[in-house]
Amino acid sequence: MKECVLLLLLAALCSAKPFRSPSHLALKNMMLKDMEDSDDDDDDNDDNSVFPTKETVNPFFPFDLFPMCPFGCQCYSRVVHCSDLGLTSVPSNIPFDTRLIDLQNNKIKEIKENDFKGLTSLYALILNNNKLTKIHPKTFLTTKKLRRLYLSHNQLNEIPLNLPKSLAELRIHDNKVKKIQKDTFKGMNALHVLEMSANPLDNNGIEPGAFEGVTVFHIRIAEAKLTSIPKDLPSTLLELHLDYNKISTVELEDFKRYKELQRLGLGNNRISDIENGSFANIPRVREIHLEKNKLKKVPSGLQELKYLQVIFLNSNSITKVGVNDFCPTAPKMKKSLYSAISLSNNPVNTREIQPATFRCVLNRMSVQLGNFRK
Repeated sequence: MKECVLLLLLAALCSAKPFRSPSHLALKNMMLKDMEDSDDDDDDNDDNSVFPTKETVNPFFPFDLFPMCPFGCQCYSRVVHCSDLGLTSVPSNIPFDTRLIDLQNNKIKEIKENDFKGLTSLYALILNNNKLTKIHPKTFLTTKKLRRLYLSHNQLNEIPLNLPKSLAELRIHDNKVKKIQKDTFKGMNALHVLEMSANPLDNNGIEPGAFEGVTVFHIRIAEAKLTSIPKDLPSTLLELHLDYNKISTVELEDFKRYKELQRLGLGNNRISDIENGSFANIPRVREIHLEKNKLKKVPSGLQELKYLQVIFLNSNSITKVGVNDFCPTAPKMKKSLYSAISLSNNPVNTREIQPATFRCVLNRMSVQLGNFRK
């Protein structure tokens, strides 16, 4: 019964706009895994799971008759749901054992020092779509188990100071952040996902050493003011998304630091030139997005990427496709089959493309051609 109610709450939470986060089932699984890991490190035998298993529930009264819950909010199974209430501040009387607080779609302008004081079990905090301009530097001093912090669609000028070292996911999409200062993420060894799109951030705004010692797997800085690929991001990156920027060229040194990269997003930029050998530095890449740029030819080196399965080159200025642009020429070289090659909306004469050009494609439905209009 408890899990059913919580799943309904999480379903409503993840379907509310403009919050774009993992599905409620994925969030539940992440919570369970994180809490299981934290339970293994605890010395006591208290039940710290998000979905308590040791509580004694009265079968005739499964709900608490008089639960402590902020006025107007809904509380159950350690979830406090206070979205869409027109709140101008964080409500008081939040239960101390709360694991998830949903405050999105309100009118909160400031997070004060003691707003979350004592919430030592807090796992996820959702503040999307408010009017935040200030978060007190001591706000998160006691939330030492906070794993997921969502601050998107606010008016913050900087990344909050003194974030919990336990944080695994930070989403600060669509704010006014212009700079990532050195030591902003210092000691945050668990930070794996960083979403910073739709901020007025340029290359000079990323200070050297800003990500020193941090293990981040996924970074998205789309819809910003980048004119080149940042060279000082974490070397642990598996996914890098820089779509909708002002990048015009890709240089040989751009990917030298990101050898583990598997997904690369450079769509909707101004790229007209990719230096030969640039992709050789990311030999594990599986998916590349270069759609809606200004390329005049298929980038070199794709045929040597043995794991590459998806490549989007649609809506460029490509006029010719060579027989060896995608597939290896060495007969003994093993290459993953392409599941998607998009060349649509390019001024290329499809009749001049030789059938052997797509010899390493999964099937003919994996190739998209045509639809070009002058």
